[in-house]
Amino acid sequence: MLKRPAPQPTATDDSAPRDEALRERVRTIIEDVRARGDEAVREHSQLFDGWAPESFRLRPDEIERIVATVGEQALADIRFVQSQVRAFAEHQRESMRDIEVETLPGVRLGHRHVPIDAVGAYVPGGRYPLTASAHMTIVTAKVAGVPRVAAATPPIRGEIPAPTIAAMHLAGADEIYLLGGVQAVAALAAGTESIGSVDLLAGPGNAYVAEAKRQLFGEVGIDLFAGPTEILVIADEHADPFVVAVDLLSQAEHGPDSPAVLITTSATLADAVIAHVDELLPGMPTADFAGPAWRDHGAVVVVDSVDEAYALADTYASEHVQVLTAQPRRALDRMRNYGALFLGEGTCVSYGDKVIGTNHVLPTKGAARYTGGLWVGKYLKTVTYQEVTDPAASAQLGEVCGRAARVELFEGHARSGDVRAAKYGETALEWTDHARS
Repeated sequence: MLKRPAPQPTATDDSAPRDEALRERVRTIIEDVRARGDEAVREHSQLFDGWAPESFRLRPDEIERIVATVGEQALADIRFVQSQVRAFAEHQRESMRDIEVETLPGVRLGHRHVPIDAVGAYVPGGRYPLTASAHMTIVTAKVAGVPRVAAATPPIRGEIPAPTIAAMHLAGADEIYLLGGVQAVAALAAGTESIGSVDLLAGPGNAYVAEAKRQLFGEVGIDLFAGPTEILVIADEHADPFVVAVDLLSQAEHGPDSPAVLITTSATLADAVIAHVDELLPGMPTADFAGPAWRDHGAVVVVDSVDEAYALADTYASEHVQVLTAQPRRALDRMRNYGALFLGEGTCVSYGDKVIGTNHVLPTKGAARYTGGLWVGKYLKTVTYQEVTDPAASAQLGEVCGRAARVELFEGHARSGDVRAAKYGETALEWTDHARS
């Protein structure tokens, strides 16, 4: 039973032309930065942010002066949250061990987790200066062992966002650039005269930044293809409808295209949640975002059982899934497709976004079907190595390699196996007269 359906796209939807125009604008900026370097970066920064200093990189003394303007309580809170993020990332890193196994006598195979050399961390500004994104992208990269983290954030209406700079600095950024938008991620990816190129881009951003990361993927790695923030709440008759309504709106305020979905086993709760949202929404300072999000992308679905709710939620593969049921931990066994689970009324998606320590850079638009979110492992390359020290084992592998390669018509591969089968065993080299010493 659908209490409040989410609208479907119509034939008059003009998003495709808008998307094409956005893609072309982003492509033009990237190519300009690639061709003209710092000059192009400065022009685009002036155009979009009214910001064109002599150097976009902040000097250590400038950073120190900016951090000194941030209140002690704000700095204490930043340090607390970063300690939470760091602790969880360290536990994740400890779970990833290097291995070496002997699969045959004298045949050793192994893998190692090697940090990426250089990462570009983008921390959004604009209406919402996402200070927490500095924790998620920079702290996690440094725990992974990344030697160089270059972080960028835009000025906000011509002003320096001091709390964001403080968060970037305390997180361990090696370079901090007061630079935003497509020009920032393009400069980090391609490199300019004053900004060294990186190997991976991480961090959320607006539609232009997301499109820039998409176009640059392949030239550099990226964390995720990010879309609008999503929340899905699973609730039974035991849930507090007021809490559900508040939590739905907490994520709807991210933007007018942020989906907010409730799946519940109780029609009574569904009606109560809708009533609370209608009551709370007009008074929200962020109603200009949350209102359209709820109107155009909100949905309330009533189902017959909690198991049906879990199954339906898996089809959404939502970024954030909040479980407000009598037995919330059952979701750990019943669900597979989500960016992050929030179990029980004692936690909420906002904790994940801001304070609790798990990473808030998560898959959207159904990507949770095939990937998780940003974590310490994203900054590591799992690389393998092989070593054969037993001559008999090399001869055995050489014989099998020769036969297997010829099935695939790879004669060169086969001969690499043949020479070892001959050198370390008794097999003759029938394709050459070369005498081995």
